Amino acid sequence: MAVVAEFPFKVSVTENLFVTLPDGTRLAARLWRPEGAGRVPAILEYLPYRKHDGTRSRDNDMHEYLAGHGYACIRVDIRGTGESDGTIADEYAPQEQADGCEVIAWIAAQDWCDGQVAMIGISWGGFNGLQIAARQPPALRTVITVGSTDDRYATDIHWVGGCLSKDNFDWSATMFAMNDLPPDPAIVGPRWREIWQDRLRANRPWILTWLAHQRRDDYWKQGSVCEDFARIRVPVYAVSGWADNYSESIPRLLAGLTVPCRGLIGPWAHSYPFDVAVAPAIGWLQEVLRWCDHWMKGRETGIMDEPALRVWMQEGVPPATCYTERPGRWIGEPSWPSPNIGMRRLALNRGGALAPLPAPPAEARICSPLTVGNGAGEVGRYGNDADWPGDQREDDGGSLVFVSDPLDERLEILGAPLVHLRFSSDKPLALVSARLNDVWPDGRSTRVGIGILNLAHRGGHDQPRPLVPGEIAEATVEMEDIAHAFAPGHRLAVSLSTAYWPIAWPSPEMATLTILTGDSALSLPVRPPRPAEEAALRPFDPPESAPPTPMIHHPPPARARRTVTRDLLSGRITVDFPRWTAITEMPDIGQTHRGEGLARYEITEGDPLSAATLTRFRAEIERADGVFAHESEGRLTCDATHFRVEMTLTASENGKPVYQRRWDERIARDHI
Repeated sequence: MAVVAEFPFKVSVTENLFVTLPDGTRLAARLWRPEGAGRVPAILEYLPYRKHDGTRSRDNDMHEYLAGHGYACIRVDIRGTGESDGTIADEYAPQEQADGCEVIAWIAAQDWCDGQVAMIGISWGGFNGLQIAARQPPALRTVITVGSTDDRYATDIHWVGGCLSKDNFDWSATMFAMNDLPPDPAIVGPRWREIWQDRLRANRPWILTWLAHQRRDDYWKQGSVCEDFARIRVPVYAVSGWADNYSESIPRLLAGLTVPCRGLIGPWAHSYPFDVAVAPAIGWLQEVLRWCDHWMKGRETGIMDEPALRVWMQEGVPPATCYTERPGRWIGEPSWPSPNIGMRRLALNRGGALAPLPAPPAEARICSPLTVGNGAGEVGRYGNDADWPGDQREDDGGSLVFVSDPLDERLEILGAPLVHLRFSSDKPLALVSARLNDVWPDGRSTRVGIGILNLAHRGGHDQPRPLVPGEIAEATVEMEDIAHAFAPGHRLAVSLSTAYWPIAWPSPEMATLTILTGDSALSLPVRPPRPAEEAALRPFDPPESAPPTPMIHHPPPARARRTVTRDLLSGRITVDFPRWTAITEMPDIGQTHRGEGLARYEITEGDPLSAATLTRFRAEIERADGVFAHESEGRLTCDATHFRVEMTLTASENGKPVYQRRWDERIARDHI
């Protein structure tokens, strides 16, 4: 990535200013302005991740670049985070959205703004950009949303196909640590300790709220813009990467929104497309300028003449737990759903055959060991070591597998593969994991698509109902959207399992599914290549950014690695995932931050009620007035009827505890 130091406008940076809301609450902000440009449109990024010391370096890369090209850029801390007043009780709350509307009105009224505001953000900032757009603040002109979703229940990190996601408790523990950190007295003054103490008292494990809503109820519908796409009345540019679990929201947004919109999906993980862990990166900040210039400056940049959806068609790669690059090519679709894509049906036949024509019906049974899924990797990937699933043959050993004949010619898919099942279960609660794999001529198997369904949710996530043991039922498992090219000589495989730990919390009993072969099938979204159109696509510019703010990264202590450990005597399986371990010095503000975390998942073979998630976090800020730390440990376990959440917290100043608390709560299972 090229770091650019010279821009059309010199940029002035205001380290901190306060946005005062009508109720008197002050939200802390950092501002980048193009000098000599007069009144200009503004671009807002609105996050809880501490703009002064949390996202400091990353913020400057983007916002100085955009400011240097004629936009006022402002990064605001959500109420209760960073140097902002108040406390925060949950993610994407109505208060957060209402505050965001007030922030936009405040920005539009400033003498450096021409009255127009755009929102930009990745992940949390992508979520609330869409949510605030649905509230229709008058000054908002457009939203650029990256790595987010329109549906908080179906495609966030809390629930996966109606199953409890591995990241639900993990993410709660992460935010639990971040929410406890104190503001900087250099910005908020002597009130900093009062603010910190208020936050410590208000902090509560958010998992307690999330576990209280195990179906798609009004809690999850709040903030899910798919409930009424027509509420969004400004243009939307939606972006993600195939390695990010939020990529499937892009086709849904394009299909559902009634406003001008464009979609972009690259090979990336959970990152902005100009600064990626999975190449190739693109000049995405230049694309942001093309978009904003069109919608806020009235310039013809050509961006609206380009395909509605541009995606990276990925070539097949051998299975590996880490990729730094994905080969492929850019393709485009004029609209979505695309008239160029047709569904091809392949039957799941007896004998493990995946074939164009169904064979006479037969029965195939599967009761998977709880080891299936141990090598599945992360739910959403950041491009870290070992984030990806490895060779699928290991998981396939405990799965029901259907394999096609070798392909005579190249096959490309774009969209969401579907697995249609006719089945019965011997238990009232069961789940199914369906994977689409690319099987190489030598037998190696790369996971292409994944879909998981709590079969009690087969009729919808809002009204679960148990299975009737022995009764024939039907369900459709929708996989994540994907673009993938299967090479000639390769085979397609569909793998079905009744466990996928730790990605999905197991059902309370070991269930056996009887699949009716011949009546069950895979539907593939097949896209024929269009070489002439693809050759005419405008190439993306090389990636550029502004210089980062000064950072010194010190070697951290020994960092946990993603590992799978099996005790062959007891049957105990442990899967470890590293979390946020780093030591970062910020010399320009005189702070050093230290973080160390671990998420551990344990289960004993044959006993789904032995499932446990354990988290351990330490977050520390060292600055001129002392060392301030959060330490917490968490444990999520279950029995047949309830989940149990245990958390301990110690906050300290200069090594001495200043606040301690413990939680131990049981929450009833609701068809999970």
